[in-house]
Amino acid sequence: MAHHSTQVSSDLIWEIAHVGVGDTARRRNYVRGLKFGIIGNQNSYLVKRAQSGGVRFSRDPLNLTNVHSRKNAGFVNDKAVGVVPAKDGGVSLITKKVKHPQRPASHSHTTTLSGKKSTRKTYKTIASNTAKSGYRPDLRASAIARASAIRKSQKEPKDLPESKLRGAKAKKAAAEKEE
Repeated sequence: MAHHSTQVSSDLIWEIAHVGVGDTARRRNYVRGLKFGIIGNQNSYLVKRAQSGGVRFSRDPLNLTNVHSRKNAGFVNDKAVGVVPAKDGGVSLITKKVKHPQRPASHSHTTTLSGKKSTRKTYKTIASNTAKSGYRPDLRASAIARASAIRKSQKEPKDLPESKLRGAKAKKAAAEKEE
């Protein structure tokens, strides 16, 4: 059985231990880095594809781009946003609450946006909810892009038009029709 070692920088651990008491934002950033360093390479959301050059994806519902990285990892960051398809059409906006991170059952809030609502109103709602709550602006653009892709996938595909005959085949068909 192979043993997987976790690579965490000793400098990072030293910095976490020696960050000033009043510097909570800086400490929080170090803690996020430490969390991702410890569980980033082995977690239930990670999807590894060796045949595609070792690319790594994420199934995390709070990861908008599905790319496995510290920046996009919803389980590591205090504030995260996710957009998933709703059961009856439309999309559900999932936002992670900052308070009580030790309570995973109640750490997220879900807002369902109906499929009957216009897409522009849906995007505006997503943008305003993330902006008012103080989420990162880059998450806003990714959330709207993901909602757009989900809404597009929920539309019924249009029937293909009948192919028209061209050239000699069209002339032949027209001649047969006249006879």
